[in-house]
Amino acid sequence: MGRFFKLLIVTGCVLFAVAAFLYVIPSDEYILLPDNARPLAPQVFVEGERPDKDGGGIYYVAVEIDKASVLEKLFPRIREGSTLVPASSLRAPGESEAEHRKVELRAMADSQKIGAAVALRSLGYPVRVKTLGTIIAGVDPKGPSNGKLEAGHTIIAVDGQATRTLADIRREIRKHEPGETVEIEVRRDGRPKTVAVKTVPEEKHPEVPVIGVFLQADSRISLPRPVRIDLGQVGGPSAGLAFALDVLEELGHDIDRGHKVAASGELQLDGTVLPVGGLKQKTIGAKRAGVDVFLVPAGENAEDARRYAGSMKVVPVKSFRQALQALATLPEERTKS
Repeated sequence: MGRFFKLLIVTGCVLFAVAAFLYVIPSDEYILLPDNARPLAPQVFVEGERPDKDGGGIYYVAVEIDKASVLEKLFPRIREGSTLVPASSLRAPGESEAEHRKVELRAMADSQKIGAAVALRSLGYPVRVKTLGTIIAGVDPKGPSNGKLEAGHTIIAVDGQATRTLADIRREIRKHEPGETVEIEVRRDGRPKTVAVKTVPEEKHPEVPVIGVFLQADSRISLPRPVRIDLGQVGGPSAGLAFALDVLEELGHDIDRGHKVAASGELQLDGTVLPVGGLKQKTIGAKRAGVDVFLVPAGENAEDARRYAGSMKVVPVKSFRQALQALATLPEERTKS
């Protein structure tokens, strides 16, 4: 009997040592984890802001992203609410972690300006926007643009037609059939050049021509009053909708009606709300924070959120105006002491 217990103890120690070793060895995948939703009010500063005394608030949600260990790859459910993803789903092909971090922080900075601009425009303030072009954020190393276009290039024309926005570029490229060649004019460091790129079929939609690049708008926004938003090192564009809602709240417009309202969605200057990633983790983070209402992009994002929301109300929206309309229908909560 004593020998049996000794064997059990030795076996347990060996298994523990192996598990500990596998837990510190990184794998080739990443793990997404929930992060509790947090109120935006302490991070948003607007000239002329007023205190909110109804106990509600606008909350933002983020996703914690770590390099998955070998143990987590083998047993992905050991961390609650986690999702394993390959590096290719987070970074553009050929993009390093440092480069990706810069792209994410730039996207966050842009989303803050866009959120403030959309909010102030909705109140009738004049907002000046100058679109400088569209930046190439990454190039697919297996795509037709590899070796011809580079991250950091600004696309200024396609087939001789000026393209100031993402929509302009897609429209001109989609005038072609997959396999045809397009002329892409780019600028970097003030020097323009034109390259010919053969289009290829989009993987999920073979009838759509693409050139294998990842694009990001480059705009200059002039606000009529100072707005400052500081989320530290949080990156990505998915808090744009939350920023716009909170700017209105800071200016004394009781859009939360006393509720804790979380929002996730990439906001465009015209008020359109685009889908974002990590809805499983974001929904869990909002629920853990005691959020009453979670605004998310309509479609697949809303379906994902409902799977993990429990009793938390999920509201799908396609635009900033629709988000305001949805919040206006909420019953008004009494002031909380």
